[in-house]
Amino acid sequence: MKILEIKTALQIAKPKAQVFEAIIDPEKMKHYFIAESSGMMEEGKIISWKFPEFEEYAPVNVLKLHPDKLISFEWEGAKDKNLLVEINLTEVSKNSTLLKITEGKMEADDMGIQWFGRNTEGWANFLACLKAYLEYGINLRKGGFDFMKKS
Repeated sequence: MKILEIKTALQIAKPKAQVFEAIIDPEKMKHYFIAESSGMMEEGKIISWKFPEFEEYAPVNVLKLHPDKLISFEWEGAKDKNLLVEINLTEVSKNSTLLKITEGKMEADDMGIQWFGRNTEGWANFLACLKAYLEYGINLRKGGFDFMKKS
């Protein structure tokens, strides 16, 4: 059986420390990714995120934080599947950071293929929204997924 793993990347024209802080600080994340959080990402802590378009809260088990280098957590990336997410930050220059995200792994069955498509789209959106927020102060996510809200 083939195994699927999401891999996506984007360069952001900001220093590593600023990019790292924008990911672990819920007050900053509210400007591009989540609506609410139960707290700051801290190693060994389980927090919950609420997304603007959903009523449910997503538990996030923070495994590792290496300041300005790595954010690692587990969450229910697919129904009843806890999946590992790793966000690696690499300095390209003093004011530019390459962000690489991996999530997975799942079997290449129907459920895995659906997860792969949905979450690849999600992580690409996360990166674009983070870039827009940090570089231009724009919240691309606001209203972008209202069509997904349950009516």
